[in-house]
Amino acid sequence: MPLNLVFMGTPDFAVPSLAEIVANGHNVLRVYTQPPRKSGRGQKLTKSPVHQFAEIMGIPVETPESFRKPSVIDALEALDADVACVVAYGQILPQRALDAPKDGCLNLHGSLLPRWRGAAPVQRAIMAGDTQTGVQIMQMAKGLDTGDILLSETVDIRPTDTAASLSNRLAQTGAEMWPRILGAVERGALTPTPQAGDPTYAHKIDKAESRIDWSRSADELDCHIRGLAPFPGAWCEIDGKRVKVHLATPENGSGAPGTVLDDNLLIACGKSALRLLQVQPAGKPKMDAEAFLKGTPVAKALVLL
Repeated sequence: MPLNLVFMGTPDFAVPSLAEIVANGHNVLRVYTQPPRKSGRGQKLTKSPVHQFAEIMGIPVETPESFRKPSVIDALEALDADVACVVAYGQILPQRALDAPKDGCLNLHGSLLPRWRGAAPVQRAIMAGDTQTGVQIMQMAKGLDTGDILLSETVDIRPTDTAASLSNRLAQTGAEMWPRILGAVERGALTPTPQAGDPTYAHKIDKAESRIDWSRSADELDCHIRGLAPFPGAWCEIDGKRVKVHLATPENGSGAPGTVLDDNLLIACGKSALRLLQVQPAGKPKMDAEAFLKGTPVAKALVLL
């Protein structure tokens, strides 16, 4: 029997989950998502990806600024939902909201908890050099990603993965988990397992972290760059101008950190060297190194900041 449920989510990562839930015949009473935000050069108000998809599917959408308002929770309680499915919603839900659906709120999280609790688990896993991560559905509880685990899938982190490519894979894997979990809800057969081990925290990415520190090893910087691609993007200064680095690869080489070692963007690091493969000058699209060097020659022995 289809469930009457509420979906809460905001970014592209959440859209496959909503699509899978709808495709499996469940009745989505309401979608909650973040309010439209200004974006792009024109700073036009833009609806979230989940908001746009929900409207296409004809599902009513709510965009409360905060769940701290009693009236917002009153409206959620009035829906009398069986369960709420939450995927990267972007708001902390108070206990009264967590208790509103009959079977509570279930959250899809992009890591293997308790590793990488918090806002940026995909980016942090790559930046830390992890070789595996995963997606889990947990029973939401008070606290940051502290709830009992209901279902897990492990996903390998490939050596070429960026935050974008890994996020896309996790989003699809996670979406495919919802039919199993919602089937268990229908049968009253959820089997929670407490999280085990010491937690680590995936703090929100600070723009100050984006600057490349050439004193770090080439392997560390490769992970750093891929973890920040495409947004906000790791960057350095080349001849006084900011350039984002979207893709690079470690190679042999040595010299003072930040020194250009050849005429094809091989840069000395604290250990070994990093060849820049894809870059983006300020105000321009990303391009491969060859195209960049045609317009901006970078001489050997120049020091990048």
